[in-house]
Amino acid sequence: MKRLLTAALLVLASNPLLAEPLNEYQSRWAEIKYQLSGSRQEKAFEDLNDDIHRELTMQPDDAGYLIWSAIIGSSYAGARGGLGALKYVKAARNELEKAIEIDASALDGSAYTSLGSLYYQVPGWPVAFGSDKKAEEMLQKALALNPDGIDPNYFYGDFLVRQKRYDEAIKYLDKALQAPDRPGRSLADRGRRDEVRQLLEQARLELGDAN
Repeated sequence: MKRLLTAALLVLASNPLLAEPLNEYQSRWAEIKYQLSGSRQEKAFEDLNDDIHRELTMQPDDAGYLIWSAIIGSSYAGARGGLGALKYVKAARNELEKAIEIDASALDGSAYTSLGSLYYQVPGWPVAFGSDKKAEEMLQKALALNPDGIDPNYFYGDFLVRQKRYDEAIKYLDKALQAPDRPGRSLADRGRRDEVRQLLEQARLELGDAN
């Protein structure tokens, strides 16, 4: 379950009234994700999860905060690992579903990206709610809202690699590499592009073996 949640979904706040506080959480998330590891990363994600939940109690119906609460909570679950992490994953799913009900287009449709990544990374029934069918449905909705974004293209590419659909995966991963830089997100963009390159290499190797 450690690898399970890269849920590591990176988005750019589109509402100027929310941009500044959300950017703080985005920046802290990227620092923890890409600069820490092991027990230090787990503790830092736990603290960040506590912080954003305190913020969320003051604005529980804000789609942007719901999305980032889910991102941070699922990232903490991935760092923590084990069955004890499942409650955080389930809470993240509930927050993303609520965000979609409030505003499906918030943060360029990032709730769909995050939810899709959860569906293909968590175990299926009876352990959890994983579903490849729902994952693909959510990720395609994310791409419809943000076709050039680095995250929806990366996560759909990752999903396709896991499905052994390597030709399709390479198309989306190549597109993720070409995604424009996001203002104020240089660390997150560098980290994500490194992940894209590693996955591209894997897909090309697998495609070569298949041929």
